[in-house]
Amino acid sequence: MSTKLKKSYRFAFRSSLFICLVLTVFLCATLLLINQFNWLLPIIFSPICFLVSFFIIQARVERFIYRRVKKIYDDVSLLESSSFSSKPVTTDMKTLTEEIGKFAEDKKVEIDTLKIREEYRKDFLGNVSHELKTPLFTVQGYILTLLDGAIKDSKVNEKYLKRANKGVERLIYIVKDLDMITKLEAGDLSLEKEEFDIIELIHNVFELLEMRAAKNEISLTFDMEYDEPIYVMGDSEKIQQVLTNLLVNSIKYGHPNGTTEVSVENLIKNKVIVRVTDNGEGIPKHHIPRLFERFYRVDQSGSRKEGGSGLGLAIVKHIIEAHDEKIYVESEVDVGSEFSFTLEKTSNKTL
Repeated sequence: MSTKLKKSYRFAFRSSLFICLVLTVFLCATLLLINQFNWLLPIIFSPICFLVSFFIIQARVERFIYRRVKKIYDDVSLLESSSFSSKPVTTDMKTLTEEIGKFAEDKKVEIDTLKIREEYRKDFLGNVSHELKTPLFTVQGYILTLLDGAIKDSKVNEKYLKRANKGVERLIYIVKDLDMITKLEAGDLSLEKEEFDIIELIHNVFELLEMRAAKNEISLTFDMEYDEPIYVMGDSEKIQQVLTNLLVNSIKYGHPNGTTEVSVENLIKNKVIVRVTDNGEGIPKHHIPRLFERFYRVDQSGSRKEGGSGLGLAIVKHIIEAHDEKIYVESEVDVGSEFSFTLEKTSNKTL
């Protein structure tokens, strides 16, 4: 690949000026010593000396720097991601130093980013393996027991088949969540925004989780009576999943006879904030910054008694951010937690 030369004359100009000044002074001093001083001679000598010095120095500098520096440009041009290779070779050392310094800094940032992504990839693969192997081994264990003869026992075979089916359902649940979060992160999951009543949507989620909440002795309620609809703009199906994930978490980690309360409040002129507040076990503060990471669990013991894919809050965060909105969390151990997110109001809302 040919590389063009971008000339710089500053070094040659300053050097020639310096040489001309020194030689002219030396010439004047010599003429004075021999009593032959004549103003015409220095006046003629100075420009000639300057021009000769300038052209010789410029030619030598260009040849010296170009031949050596061009190799640097050619070497870095092998990295096609860099725009450095498309620039002409400059003989100006200050410009060259700045260009190479910027190039090195960009590459350092790129390498650091790749290292972070590599660590993230390793963690992700480890977490996926950990999440999948438990239900897989469970299903395999029940099937092998049935194949070893338990299938002939009518009292055992149905029970083991039901347990194996639960393991398969858990696998499907994890795979679906993985598929959704992958699409969300890649930007491949399009939102179908529409105007809908957020109060009605919350009612629907309450009805879907009513039996689950009753089993855990958790009461799902509003903070007040909402007699009028509150219209917001968004993908109603995805927002329903956000509310479902948040309420399921509050049910899982709530205390018996506890309460999960949902409120919808004005935030600013064109925004509402939806709050999901419970009086459950709460979350230690040092866990809060990582709550929305994939597979991150507050319980680091590896216990899976509460089930779930470990992706619920990560999905919540991505859905809210896909709406260009914000999600917040506040929590205190043994007091409870509050998750809240914003939505865009529409002109038909009533608050």
